Amino acid sequence: MNDIDAWVWWLVGAVALGIPLVVTAMPELGMLAVGALAAAVAAGLGGGVVVQVLVFAVVSTALIAVVRPIATRHRADRPQLLSGIDALKGKQAVVLERVDGSGGGRIKLAGEIWSARSLDPQLAYEVGQEVDVVEIEGATAIVM
Repeated sequence: MNDIDAWVWWLVGAVALGIPLVVTAMPELGMLAVGALAAAVAAGLGGGVVVQVLVFAVVSTALIAVVRPIATRHRADRPQLLSGIDALKGKQAVVLERVDGSGGGRIKLAGEIWSARSLDPQLAYEVGQEVDVVEIEGATAIVM
């Protein structure tokens, strides 16, 4: 196997690692693909098989050791996007029909009309008042 064949094989290996990276979204495969590219450069510069394997191992290990913790930290620091009823908790709504502890009232919440009842059964909210949504139970908003 001559030097040109070696760097071609390393490029084939890099592509072979890159395809599952795209399919599985496993960043470690990308780091191994970069290590294979570095080994291809070493082979193209005339490095022997031992040098090529060492370059692959060192670059891949360094990337996994340095980049992976940074990526994990950034992934953990992302704000969580709330959806569904979880996104409605804490929102303000406007009372459309008197809301009390019995649950017969209506509010306008996020552009939609919801049945509502008061968190405190002793309190009632009149039409036009703004209330805060504390919880959603089924199709009923619990407000205060």
